[in-house]
Amino acid sequence: MELIKQIAAVFIGLGSGLVISGAVYAFISVVGVVTRLAQKTGTRNRIRLYESALAVGGLLGVAAGLFDARLPIGRIPAVIYSFCIGVFYGCLAVSLAEVINVIPILTRRTKIQRGMFFFILAIALGKLAGSLLYYVIPGFFKPE
Repeated sequence: MELIKQIAAVFIGLGSGLVISGAVYAFISVVGVVTRLAQKTGTRNRIRLYESALAVGGLLGVAAGLFDARLPIGRIPAVIYSFCIGVFYGCLAVSLAEVINVIPILTRRTKIQRGMFFFILAIALGKLAGSLLYYVIPGFFKPE
């Protein structure tokens, strides 16, 4: 009976993971992060590589979380990794804001005429700082 429960738990876990991961990748696709980055960098011919890297990164992230994997890589690689995570989340946030037209609505409501570049830069740098604090200083965001 215990074996049946474990097998059921595996199938439920895999099914749930597939649904959630499908939703996350559909969200990233709808927001258009990959196509937008390829368009801005002039690398439209490498969209398949971007998509593959995103899928492999998601799989490795899930595997690392599932098996509690830790790599003794040191501070410098952790800073580089954190920078990349921050850039990705910044791009995701800006793409989402662009898709749902947050920025034009915000500028109309707050009557901001100039300085929008600095507002968007502050959002991206805030996400970058959060990633650096999370990955470089172990336990920074854990409650006491």
